[in-house]
Amino acid sequence: MTANAHVHFGDNMEVLQDLPDAQFDLVYIDPPFNTGKVQTLQRTKTARDDAGDRVGFQGRRYQTVKLEQTSYDDRFDNFISFLRPRLEQARRLLKPSGSLFFHIDYRESHYCKVLLDQLFGRASFMNEIIWAYDYGGRAKKRWSAKHDSIFWYAVNPKSYTFNFEEMDRIPYMAPGLVSAEKAARGKTPTDVWWHTIVPTNGKERTGYPTQKPLGILNRILKVHTNPGDHVLDFFAGSGTSGEAALRLGRSCTLVDSNPAALDVIVERLAFAEPLLHGWPPSPD
Repeated sequence: MTANAHVHFGDNMEVLQDLPDAQFDLVYIDPPFNTGKVQTLQRTKTARDDAGDRVGFQGRRYQTVKLEQTSYDDRFDNFISFLRPRLEQARRLLKPSGSLFFHIDYRESHYCKVLLDQLFGRASFMNEIIWAYDYGGRAKKRWSAKHDSIFWYAVNPKSYTFNFEEMDRIPYMAPGLVSAEKAARGKTPTDVWWHTIVPTNGKERTGYPTQKPLGILNRILKVHTNPGDHVLDFFAGSGTSGEAALRLGRSCTLVDSNPAALDVIVERLAFAEPLLHGWPPSPD
């Protein structure tokens, strides 16, 4: 089955309500975290310049060139009321064997867990995955927050996709305590995933605020979907879930209402020739 991509520009509630029941094998969403701030990132590129402001490999100099600035307002008066109808749609759109992966940080995670228990049932809660990273500044008056939570809910906790053999292996922290064969093979991850954020100068970087690493999405999709399955992300942002899905042979449907996000997604998924809905916007 050929993987395909649908990219929707618009209010995700309006888009979701038009989609048929039980269409998706997995829903991954990374909603705004309600940080109370405007999230902004300045996109840049570098070019070789002997008088440049940066020094790179083997002492070569580069000039930093500023591109456009992207931002969105991450503030909600009632975050849970905003999420509830959207998560109700996610539940409707999942197949009986499907799973939801809900990505959030410490500010709202406890409230979101209670909401998800209400909508999916506590029996459907499978894991809280902790994505831990070690990058950026350090607080001086409290423990520095360096993790996100990813809640996994299975529609049917007795029948869901879990491809154990597709799990990537990670090094043992004390390889000397296991056999050489085990040390070479590595161990399977637990519910705590140590993974760097997207490097500021990495090839993966799109310049979109809050971009998540492909490594995190690859791990989720390899284990919890099969080739040919259909993935939905209705807070698509930089389109990481879409790229991961397509490169793994899964189809995807992405939704976002931020024009800056659509610019990034369309460029990022150009290799798959996505079908665009509502983009570019019609002129007034």
